[in-house]
Amino acid sequence: MSSQTITINPQLSERVAAALLQIQAVALRPQQPFTWTSGLKSPIYCDNRLTISYPEIRELIAEGFVSLIRENFPDAEVIAGAATGGIPHAAWVAQKLNLPMVYVRDKAKGHGKENLIEGAIQPGQKTVVIEDLISTGGSSLKVAQAVNDVGAKTLSVLGIFSYQFEKATAAFNEAGVPFETLTNYSVLLDVALKQGSIQQQDLQALQAWSVNPSEYGK
Repeated sequence: MSSQTITINPQLSERVAAALLQIQAVALRPQQPFTWTSGLKSPIYCDNRLTISYPEIRELIAEGFVSLIRENFPDAEVIAGAATGGIPHAAWVAQKLNLPMVYVRDKAKGHGKENLIEGAIQPGQKTVVIEDLISTGGSSLKVAQAVNDVGAKTLSVLGIFSYQFEKATAAFNEAGVPFETLTNYSVLLDVALKQGSIQQQDLQALQAWSVNPSEYGK
């Protein structure tokens, strides 16, 4: 089981959610669901890569990560970016903390040294992984495992946004890796409702999606 609880400042979580909605990095469309690559129907589409084009928003995100790391993992020695969305944010966080930064590929290079991890990381170094999005947790945990496989230690995975799937929580708990995101689906719905981006009558169906996404729209 994950042994550490990471607490997010509610005001920060709302600010990040509002920022993601503002630039449509996260878009809600309950009446016309998006279709994911898997064929899954979804009322939400997330592309947090858009955040890198907005200096104020990327600064908000970077400072949020920095605060979390200083409060919860002050002994962190390396910041690792998960390819590809986590890489720029990891770089900004590492710069602010004056720490080494590496990034982890989704698969090893097919030539040269066939690296999976790019950058210098040493056995025993305590590492925080930065992600842009956590869905089922599978890809994030592969990054955490890659760090552990070279003898370093993953302290946590931190992301910008989470769909709050129960499957992700179970996977992280089973792996014994703490995780948290700056904001999440529940907070996003609250902010969107206050802004008028969604209506009260849409809320129940939207909330049900994260509990059982395969049944949405059926």
